[in-house]
Amino acid sequence: MGIKTVAVHSDVDSSAVHVKVADEAVCVGPAPTSKSYLNMDAIMNAIKQTGAQAVHPGYGFLSENKEFAKRLAAEGVTFIGPDTHAIQAMGDKIESKLIAKAAKVNTIPGFDGVVKDAEEAVKIAGEIGYPVMIKASAGGGGKGMRIAWNDEETREGFRFSSQEALSSFGDDRLLIEKFIDNPRHIEIQVLADKHGNALWLNERECSIQRRNQKVVEEIDAACTVTFVRSGSCCEYVFLTQVEHPITECITGLDLVQQMIRIAKGYKLQHKQSDIPINGWAVESRVYAEDPYKSFGLPSIGRLSQYQEPLDLPNVRVDSGIQEGSDISIYYDPMISKLVTYGKTREEALKKMEDALDNYVIRGVTHNIPLLREIIVHSRFVSGDISTKFLPEVYPDGFKGHMLTAGERRELLATAAALYVAAQLRSQKFLGDLRVSVVPAECRRWELCVELDKGVHMLGVSRSGNNYTVSEIVQNITSLVTSHKLAASLSKHMPEKVPEDTSSILRSPMPGSVVAVSVKPGDNVAEGQEICVIEAMKMQNSMTAAKTAKVKSVHCKAGDTVGEGDLLVELE
Repeated sequence: MGIKTVAVHSDVDSSAVHVKVADEAVCVGPAPTSKSYLNMDAIMNAIKQTGAQAVHPGYGFLSENKEFAKRLAAEGVTFIGPDTHAIQAMGDKIESKLIAKAAKVNTIPGFDGVVKDAEEAVKIAGEIGYPVMIKASAGGGGKGMRIAWNDEETREGFRFSSQEALSSFGDDRLLIEKFIDNPRHIEIQVLADKHGNALWLNERECSIQRRNQKVVEEIDAACTVTFVRSGSCCEYVFLTQVEHPITECITGLDLVQQMIRIAKGYKLQHKQSDIPINGWAVESRVYAEDPYKSFGLPSIGRLSQYQEPLDLPNVRVDSGIQEGSDISIYYDPMISKLVTYGKTREEALKKMEDALDNYVIRGVTHNIPLLREIIVHSRFVSGDISTKFLPEVYPDGFKGHMLTAGERRELLATAAALYVAAQLRSQKFLGDLRVSVVPAECRRWELCVELDKGVHMLGVSRSGNNYTVSEIVQNITSLVTSHKLAASLSKHMPEKVPEDTSSILRSPMPGSVVAVSVKPGDNVAEGQEICVIEAMKMQNSMTAAKTAKVKSVHCKAGDTVGEGDLLVELE
């Protein structure tokens, strides 16, 4: 559009992608969000310093903060987004519910005021009836949200939700609603100008979630209105959210461009009859998370290798990172929004399967294995989904893909053939022969391959560029020899004794210690909170695995800890 841009960033984001692609960049403070991305004074100074005429707030942080919008207006700077009235009305869950009620839209039963403290939360929850949802009034993206099934969980949820809300949005106000069990999460995109014109841009299905955060979205069919469809009563209730990539894929509209035009004062270029529904789009949210821990606990590190599957047709990747980027403990662990689209849902899902298979991420643990399993699961493919999909399909947690007999054979054969090919390739370097463990004249190899602690004897033969792999079932001597060899070497390997996890508490993820509730000599009960770890703006309570006395404490509030670091020892 010919518009020059200024990126604001924290000190740890000085090499971030958005900083590199902007025309100018200004550091607005250190890593903690309260001192940088939520620091209005620093951002206002950056605006004055650069002479910026407008601000696009992105999503999260100050994007729904009416005070920020007011300060911009006072300086004559355009806020690219809803005006202060709309932010107050839609960005604040308490007020948006009151407006929805006045418009006779169904809303979730609950307390529509600000909850003052934990004890008032317990009182309100008792009046509403358990289970209840405690959520940040100014929040979104699953931050500042907790489900409570009893008084104790309500007290704990109030504490964690208010702290997360303050950290993520600079606003710790909370409300309490009845928790809708087994709902479907539906969103509808809307776009409105300053001249009374408005469009709705079809609906999105966003029910695949973990920790109240969306993982997979799809659309068949700005600011977003969100509806939660109750599985039991089929009512629709009013909420608010923000999103756009898959909507853009099927409508052909560039919503950020539309936002900029609207902020400048132009009328909408389209009528409702102009809005198409071209095909189907699916979005997978790729996170730096370990999916084998609670469907995704944060992972940090440097992206030593990063390659997006953009060479595939009908694939879009919205990301703010690149190879060499650091994933830190300070911000949301999202790596990218991976979007595929096609003429039908089946086509879009097949493209998503291919895209996930071709996504290369090294250096951090990521959730692609979980995403891959979701999109091919029979329940998901059939559309039998709700926000409880993950705990229902994986009641014992996600364990990874369970190989069929055919897949096991294919994996063994592939591994054996690749190993031989690599060894043959290593015989030459720049055209010259070099020492190799594989004889150059050899055309058949016998390999011992281990898979899931099972040993397989495989024969590999080569003809040109073709490899044939077969399992050796008659060569008993080879099998006996391999087992004897393993046994003779095993005595030199120290036995790894499993750690007694009931007597120690280790951090399940990298993060910072928010609070420590015990000291040496204290007696703790099973399930009692010992400390609180915050990672990526989410707070997690660490509890005792048994009733015991505290032997030693190895952390204090403010410490930064890594995954596996020892926090507390019990006697």
